[in-house]
Amino acid sequence: MGQHPATQPAILICEIASAWPATGGTAPIAGGAGQEGSTDGAAVTHRRQHTSLPRRIGLLGGTFDPVHLAHLRLGEEAAEQLALDRVLFVLAPHPWRKAGRAITPVADRLAMLERALAGNPRFALSTVEIDRPGPTYTVETLAALHAEMGPVDLTFILGADALLDLPNWHRPDEIVRLARLAVVPRAGRRLPSRAELEARLPGLGAAIRLQMPRLAISSTDIRRMVAQGHSIRYLVPDAVAAYIAERGLYRGA
Repeated sequence: MGQHPATQPAILICEIASAWPATGGTAPIAGGAGQEGSTDGAAVTHRRQHTSLPRRIGLLGGTFDPVHLAHLRLGEEAAEQLALDRVLFVLAPHPWRKAGRAITPVADRLAMLERALAGNPRFALSTVEIDRPGPTYTVETLAALHAEMGPVDLTFILGADALLDLPNWHRPDEIVRLARLAVVPRAGRRLPSRAELEARLPGLGAAIRLQMPRLAISSTDIRRMVAQGHSIRYLVPDAVAAYIAERGLYRGA
């Protein structure tokens, strides 16, 4: 999710054939370009409206290049602390803030996310920002999810830096109207007070502060370690590490 022009084509068109299971179980996944269909693990997409869809949904957006264990732990913490039915991992296809470096193709990042989310029935992968042509904005993603999923309680999960920058985003007043905000404070840094946040943008001060274990894992470090020939075991799920090795990703990073 983010404030960026999406220049990648929509390459993974997935639908669920029926409602997501309330507890456990699986949802069928339709394969996309160069990928096989799968029926194990997390549900993919948000696109078919159904009356029995989960009502409390968290959104966790990012480049996921690659997805790692801190991303997954954040999703789990948010699900537990906020009593969420689902956490949607929303992949940003071409983040403009990272235009200075090469981004791994969307198909590979989606494949890694699918493997990482497998086995957790509360996690799902959404292609909402990839499926929509043209520039993608968080406010439009939230509006699209409301329109397609019906009356749901959306919580937008973001880091402290993104929270502080949110007043500069496209139509920020609508973002705080369409979703609750849940922020992960940075280790060793104090967030502004609720009054200070509210002065920046009405509604910003209501952001829920999540507790998160200190996991010093970053996608940047993982790419560097792979390029240097180091092990990334216990930093990413085993299935993701295997995919990176099979595809030869990040060797020239």
